[in-house]
Amino acid sequence: MYAVIETGGKQYKVEQDDVLFIEKLDVEAGETVTFDKVLAVGGGELKIGAPYVDGATVSATVEKNGKSKKIIVYKYKPKKHYHKKQGHRQPYTKVKITAINA
Repeated sequence: MYAVIETGGKQYKVEQDDVLFIEKLDVEAGETVTFDKVLAVGGGELKIGAPYVDGATVSATVEKNGKSKKIIVYKYKPKKHYHKKQGHRQPYTKVKITAINA
């Protein structure tokens, strides 16, 4: 069985025991989070929501919160003596899918 969920402005196809890195959620490690924005549930019979499937949820356990690798943002304008260097580390939440309830 699989489901398509929406979180953090993105869509993910998930199955049980999948591990995902999603946009940061405001929950601590070890807690359970429930995703109720389920767009589709498949497996035996495909159910597609309009826009969400009624009564379908996906449960997950938060494994950790963290930051991804640093990227460098460098802006430069030729002949104008303009240089700007900036770093960024995107925060994420690592979750493990425990159940798909449809």
